[in-house]
Amino acid sequence: MFIAILGVIVLIVGIVLKRSPEPGSRFGGIVNTVGIVIIVIGLLLSTVKIIEPGKVGVQVLFGKVQDQILESGLHIINPLVEITTFDTRTQNYTMSAVGNEGAKEGDDAIRVLSSDGLEVTIDLSVLYKVDPSKAPYILQNIGEEFIDKIVRPVTRTAIRDNAVNYQAVDLYSVKRQEFQAKINQTITLNFAKNGLEVQQILVRNISLPTSVKASIESKINAEQDAQKMQFVLQKERQEADRKRVEAQGIADYQKILSTGLSDKQLIYESIKAQKEIALSPNAKVIIIGGGGKGNPIMLSDK
Repeated sequence: MFIAILGVIVLIVGIVLKRSPEPGSRFGGIVNTVGIVIIVIGLLLSTVKIIEPGKVGVQVLFGKVQDQILESGLHIINPLVEITTFDTRTQNYTMSAVGNEGAKEGDDAIRVLSSDGLEVTIDLSVLYKVDPSKAPYILQNIGEEFIDKIVRPVTRTAIRDNAVNYQAVDLYSVKRQEFQAKINQTITLNFAKNGLEVQQILVRNISLPTSVKASIESKINAEQDAQKMQFVLQKERQEADRKRVEAQGIADYQKILSTGLSDKQLIYESIKAQKEIALSPNAKVIIIGGGGKGNPIMLSDK
């Protein structure tokens, strides 16, 4: 449209020159022609609009927002229409205690009070995107500053409203996933009312007061010591049971030997042992005496 306005200016200059005395009037016709050409080119270019990938265009004609959006690609439009583009890709808004991680400089973490009155610091990221069909609504009712008007305040309020229902230690440990699910639900509902879609809520870090951290660490160490002692006691019980079974087995064996072996069986076992010694290739043994009733005398040639 700027080119068309420039052409109008050139055309006016041409008319002025044409009405002026010589030699300026001589160039008036040429300047008028150039002005008309510039106006035509400007109007033609103003009717062509390219919307980049991942964006949609919202048309505004004389201050009235049009409901029809322009998707990515080439469009022929009314040259009097103004186009406002919205990025419809997933966007990340982070609030962190680390200065260079968040959307705002410095410490931007969310500090809330838990149900037990302790201050908890929460780092959080919101992944969201603009609903393309709601882009005209956003422009009409919220404006292009929807991050500062919706994303940031709604997220921080949802975290504070839900954190007061949990104790600090629970937020840090067992109830963390439940807490994340609840704030996800709250933020999703509020975003949907304002033309935004929540992709994911990420609770990146939950920091407790130093005194609470020390108590938790002490409790964890005590639990680990108790578990270690239980393991030692269990091992000792198993060792005692093993020794008890072993002693019982020895006692049973001795009882069997004392009551169940006869003289003939003992003689038989002695003969078997003497035979094995005699047949061994590693030694030369002479067995003298015994007669199967006493211990034999063994003589070696070494």
